[in-house]
Amino acid sequence: MKQWLIIIFIFIPLATYAQSKSTPGKIANKPEQIKALALLAGVDTMRQSIHWPNITPKGFLDNLKMNIEYPLKMSTGSSTNFCAFGAVTYTCLKNEPLRYAVCMLNLYQYGEALYRNIKLAPSETIKKEAGLMIYQGDLDIHPADQVWFLSLAHRFKGYLNFLNRRYSKGDENTFWAATNLAKFNRMLRKLCKYKVSSKGSDLFRPHSKDLAGFLKEKLSEGEVYMYLNNALLRKKNHNRIQKRIPTHYVVLTEINFENSQIVLKYWDGSYKTLKEISLSALKQIVYGISWIKYKENSDE
Repeated sequence: MKQWLIIIFIFIPLATYAQSKSTPGKIANKPEQIKALALLAGVDTMRQSIHWPNITPKGFLDNLKMNIEYPLKMSTGSSTNFCAFGAVTYTCLKNEPLRYAVCMLNLYQYGEALYRNIKLAPSETIKKEAGLMIYQGDLDIHPADQVWFLSLAHRFKGYLNFLNRRYSKGDENTFWAATNLAKFNRMLRKLCKYKVSSKGSDLFRPHSKDLAGFLKEKLSEGEVYMYLNNALLRKKNHNRIQKRIPTHYVVLTEINFENSQIVLKYWDGSYKTLKEISLSALKQIVYGISWIKYKENSDE
């Protein structure tokens, strides 16, 4: 225990200094990935947290190591409303894995932590329920992801959360965990300190004469996130209301043109998806587009 605390106090100032100048990059931040894995290797003997009674140190650390080594495998579950938090976490793991690792270790040990100046202090109900999720796909066996997503959902609120602001068991599937476009942009801006640009809304699609060309241009400059109508994207048998609203966030990784069709590659909560659609279908599913440029920080 003493050894673990010493390592944490050594690495926290190093992490703060190293990542105070963190900027988005085209590829994963390998130097910080190595430091993060070294940090986790040094705390293999940490004790059971009194704040998270249903999460073992081994399960927690194994999950963190997997996220840092293989960030694309980080899972948001099969039916949760955590997709927006997953998209933001994708950027955190890619660009500043050391800051993420330090924050998570403190969150497990002390029950609360800072990510930059954003305090994550989940409720006692959340702490008791984390680790007990069932029927949520891979998220069931990823306890650290449960801690992280529940803590983010507790901290960040938007108008969709107005009628359900306190977590109860199963709320990961309800409006408690839902995210509107303005809330998503605010999370990305506050957590990562990037200058976030956006077009579109929760109700109206973005206007663009060449939507596919616009997405390709922004993707060449930085990272692009899309707020989509998932019912149309996956052609699920939802009701008419659900077919008229956006419900899902993904990270766009590639866009190409092939025989008058558009080929999209995007990260979608634990895996990359390849989707071929028409231009008219693309215009139907995209409600919001957010982007950050490489090497551009927020002034906040």
